[in-house]
Parts: sequence; structure tokens; C-alpha cells
Amino acid sequence: MAKAEPKTQKTKASVAAFIAAVEDETRRADAKAIDKMMREITGEKPAMWGPTIIGYGVYTSPTGPWPRTGFSPRKANLVLYVLSDFKECQPLLKKLGKHKTGKSCLYINKLADVDAGVLRALIQASLAHMNKKYPA
Repeated sequence: MAKAEPKTQKTKASVAAFIAAVEDETRRADAKAIDKMMREITGEKPAMWGPTIIGYGVYTSPTGPWPRTGFSPRKANLVLYVLSDFKECQPLLKKLGKHKTGKSCLYINKLADVDAGVLRALIQASLAHMNKKYPA
């Protein structure tokens, strides 16, 4: 039986247009700031993955290609795809500020709720972990 294609695929959609279309002014400004931070950390140009995920880099997981890291400026909150099983994660989260977590997601209401330096360190540690786990 053939493996199913992942639902979330890299697209040719414009990241800038997607961010510009974010309705909430604070969420849009936060999305621009996170995009800038992720570009600096990854050295990658972002790409849209599906209709709502901005991804940086790519790796091949058991289910197919996925972004190494990314985020989505949703209506309810900012979702960063940075969490995993790396040892620096929990100590950084304790210092981050107001947030929630899911399996591999970090949920933030707005950037003003968190320490930007700690967020940067969390993204860097997550990316380093991904690069070790899934070498290019």
C-alpha cells in the first residue's frame, strides 16, 4: 500500500502577502517580527506550507517533507513549531513568559507576553536539535 502524501505541502504562495493579510494589527506586527527572527536564525527564505504555515528549511520525516521550523499567525494566537524533546527546552520555557505548549507547538498570545531573547534561544536550540536529528 502506498504511503499517503502529507496534507500540508510546500506551496508557491507569497509569505509577504499572507502576513500582510493578517487582520489583527498586533498579530500582523508580531508575525513580521517572528519572520525576521526566523530568517536570521535559519538563514532560510520562508515558504508557505499549506494555506497557513510559514516554514523555514525542510527535512524529510517518516511522513514526508516538512519545514525544519516555522510558525502560523492564527486568529487565537501565534503558533511556533519549535518544541521537541531537546534538553534545553524546559529550562527555556520556564523563563519565556506567558505561553502554552502542545506536542511540538508553542502558543503565544502576543510577542509582548514573552522574553524575545529567550524566544530566540528557544528557536535556535530547537533548530540545532532538528539539524542533529535530521542532517541536511
